Amino acid sequence: MTSSQPLEPLSAAGLDAIAKLTRDAGALIMDIYATDFAVRGKNDASPVTEADEKAEALLLKGLAKLFPGIPVVAEEAVAAGGVPEAVEDQFWLVDPLDGTKEFISRNGEFTVNVALVRQGQPVMGVVYTPALDKLYAGAQGLGAYMEHAGQRQAIQVRAVPDEGLTVVGSRSHGDADAMNAFLNGRKVAEFRSAGSSLKLCLVAAGEADLYPRLGRTMEWDIAAGHAVLAAAGGSVSRVDNGAPLTYGKPGFDNPHFVAAGQA
Repeated sequence: MTSSQPLEPLSAAGLDAIAKLTRDAGALIMDIYATDFAVRGKNDASPVTEADEKAEALLLKGLAKLFPGIPVVAEEAVAAGGVPEAVEDQFWLVDPLDGTKEFISRNGEFTVNVALVRQGQPVMGVVYTPALDKLYAGAQGLGAYMEHAGQRQAIQVRAVPDEGLTVVGSRSHGDADAMNAFLNGRKVAEFRSAGSSLKLCLVAAGEADLYPRLGRTMEWDIAAGHAVLAAAGGSVSRVDNGAPLTYGKPGFDNPHFVAAGQA
């Protein structure tokens, strides 16, 4: 089955509307962050909090109002067995609180992720980190930007500096041996650790060059960051065959991938 919603042109107004919606979700998350919130375990043993659930409810309501008819695949809904039937042509991927472990440890590196996927590729996305008040956004044909403290600036990937690559990796899911094997023979100047989808945004903003993910992720974890990176001139490809990473896969699991600027 396919989505019944026409594939309308992407617009700056639509991107701004999603940015506002993610900020609203971020404000709700920060209200809960300031409390002594409870942590529970899901069926897969991953943690979930009130912030995940309330932010997702806000995002689902907002997307239904802004873009009626486009199905939404959202992390907590999927965990509860709610997967839309029609996701082939276009659908939203939502992670209301990417980096729940970072949220629980209170290090600030958690994000709200919203992405629009069309025909297997993320074409519009917003990543907002409410604790840092940094928002990254991008859309196919519209470029990408970063907004902080009311100031917006365009971002794009950089050429690799002569001193070598800056590589970003996961703070909570690192595998040093696998990373070293992958990077064997490449000139690396710096390794940076970051939580959640911020790693993709660092590459998009020209602050890093490469993000190899050699472990399990779900589509909603990275689609928004992928959209921002693509709009900034970067790419995300599978490690096993070099093909572009696609979305709408059975189960919404990702293979190992590498996100790159001009590396």
